[in-house]
Amino acid sequence: MHDRKTHQQTARRGADGAPGSPSPTGDGSRASVPRSRRKPSRSDRPAGEGSRKAGRTGTLRITRRGRILAWTGGVLGVLVLATAGVGAWVYQELDGNIRGVDIDVDGDRPANLSPGSKNVLVVGSDSRAGANAKYGKDLTTMQSDTLMVLHIAADRKWATAVSFPRDSWVQIPACTRGNGSKSSPHHFKINEAFSIGGDSGDIRKAAACTIKTVEKNTGLRIDHFTSVDFQGFKGMVNALGGIEVCPEHAIHDKKAHLDMEAGCQNVRDEKALGYVRTRYSVGDGSDLGRIGRQQEFMKALGAKAQSKLTSPGELYDFLKAATKSITTDKDLAGLKPLYDLAATVKDVPSDRLTFLTVPNYYREADVPTDKANVVWQYPQAGGLFSDLAHDREIGAAGKKKLAEAAKNPVTARSVQVRVLNGTGTPGRAAAAAEQLRKFGFTVIGTGNAPATDKTTLTYPAALKDRSAVVTGRLPGIKAKESADAAPGAVTLTIGPDFAVDKPQGN
Repeated sequence: MHDRKTHQQTARRGADGAPGSPSPTGDGSRASVPRSRRKPSRSDRPAGEGSRKAGRTGTLRITRRGRILAWTGGVLGVLVLATAGVGAWVYQELDGNIRGVDIDVDGDRPANLSPGSKNVLVVGSDSRAGANAKYGKDLTTMQSDTLMVLHIAADRKWATAVSFPRDSWVQIPACTRGNGSKSSPHHFKINEAFSIGGDSGDIRKAAACTIKTVEKNTGLRIDHFTSVDFQGFKGMVNALGGIEVCPEHAIHDKKAHLDMEAGCQNVRDEKALGYVRTRYSVGDGSDLGRIGRQQEFMKALGAKAQSKLTSPGELYDFLKAATKSITTDKDLAGLKPLYDLAATVKDVPSDRLTFLTVPNYYREADVPTDKANVVWQYPQAGGLFSDLAHDREIGAAGKKKLAEAAKNPVTARSVQVRVLNGTGTPGRAAAAAEQLRKFGFTVIGTGNAPATDKTTLTYPAALKDRSAVVTGRLPGIKAKESADAAPGAVTLTIGPDFAVDKPQGN
């Protein structure tokens, strides 16, 4: 493995990848904290869209196209507009700034069920090395703050972007650490995957573990990877002379190193970085709320960058910081492939671009002590992933259906599970039952079953949706309807392949 050559010194990479767009109304340089302070309702989350007030006057609008362009590298919408006319030497310098790496994803991977379509994984990287060290006490590993998959249809006539909250509680598969050792499969926040692989600062292993985790939990085959880092984000903001934000309340967040009074003000440097990172001291303290603030900031950033297209000096400084912020897989590295990717999305009709958040609900509904994380909502999330894997368009109707279903999620607590031991090894059913209880499932009994090679789940016809909740929490397990299944419960028969979560060492 080797890194693609870089031009000049190692990049300080930037923005967290939050959705944004160069399609404003007005001057486009203002962002705001969302006015609502309430805890997001379940019906809010799948949509992931909608305009917000930009400060106390005016509305900052953003097209779906612009939002997705901003996601695919943070600034690709501006790159599409700006790089076509630059001189050869400028193009070569900007092209050389983009870092491309070989990413080796080991183990079994999902099949490509829709040849010609593309799934691009985008990570907002919050490295705690170097200048970022003060944002995480005793943290030496790499961090990810934002995660999404952009699916581009094989016919290039539609596209869907799905974002994953960093606090999504999912299965993390075994990954290779920086020292070459393997982590054990376990459940935790989805952003931990980037930290496990990147515990020694190696972006290749961080990317590989993140791809494995997304593929394991979604069944989607990832074709490309791109990451943007917060330090380069500061450079982009500074090149534009700062961004105006209008928080309605004072913000004092020690973790984000941020002290701001209420009211409109121009932010840059560490204050800009702290503003997009702050979480616990604003609103309900959720990651979903922070995603909204980051979206607003990126809207303003993209809009102000677009307004500088006639100012070569400022635009050059911005593009230099932007390209230094980007790391991609080897095939996507360089201005041309990134330009081609952005141009492909740009050519998709605006009414066939869909942006949404994976259907989810607060994990507290299953585990009352967990007030910080979310879990994906099944069977809706599984249906979404299956549609994308088979290149089936979600569209406005599908998005509306997801939003409606989000009002009444089928929680793990509502699912009754009977656990049977098919391994022949005493105690396996009890261990599996304990794990299911930790997930919030209602275990109604354990027992023995004939020997089996594979863990399976059987269910009566009336409980198909509840079986999807179990397989959603335990990716890779197959479920099948059975006329002989006990009514009122699903039956999990444990095979030797069933892995109980183990504590993670360093």
